[in-house]
Amino acid sequence: MAEITINGVLRTEFGKGASRRARRDGLVPAVIYGHGEKPQHITLPARELGIALKQSNVLLDVVIDGKTELTLPKAIVRHPLKQILEHIDLVLVRRGERVVVSVPVHAIGEQDRDGVLEHVNNTIDVQVEATAIPNFFELDITGLAAGLSLYAGDVALPAGVVLESDPKMIVIHLSERSTAAEEVAPVVVATETPAPAAAAE
Repeated sequence: MAEITINGVLRTEFGKGASRRARRDGLVPAVIYGHGEKPQHITLPARELGIALKQSNVLLDVVIDGKTELTLPKAIVRHPLKQILEHIDLVLVRRGERVVVSVPVHAIGEQDRDGVLEHVNNTIDVQVEATAIPNFFELDITGLAAGLSLYAGDVALPAGVVLESDPKMIVIHLSERSTAAEEVAPVVVATETPAPAAAAE
């Protein structure tokens, strides 16, 4: 998994106005918490943070006043329309510590062509060492027949990774393709019979 270093600055102003000014200056308000430590309110450079977050479960080494905090993104808030970063919560982690995270699942292989592939759940929850979180898992769908499903318990996990999701949670389902032709009712266009011309007087 990726581990990226990013510089943070302690916040001295709080409230909506201060947050708006920070975002206007290209910064994202953030808070670091966990392990019984006092929460640290900081700002992070929006551009660097946005690039880092393109990788799922990225570890961030946040440098604040010369001290580095190893963190894992916990909650990311984006503007509903503009999709710009508005706030991020970061949880402190320690090397060797085990954490529970959601990891994407990618389907590989070729399924029954008569079916329609549905990704019912794109991720599964696993317990893993904080510095060894996989970027994704692969789920082999080769030979999957229409009407059948594959479950969280079917995902092959590397050594040291423990499944936290319900093993019976559906990840992939192959729906049966409908072969029934839709009957289209004929459209009847009503026409008016023109009234007879009035007799000349």
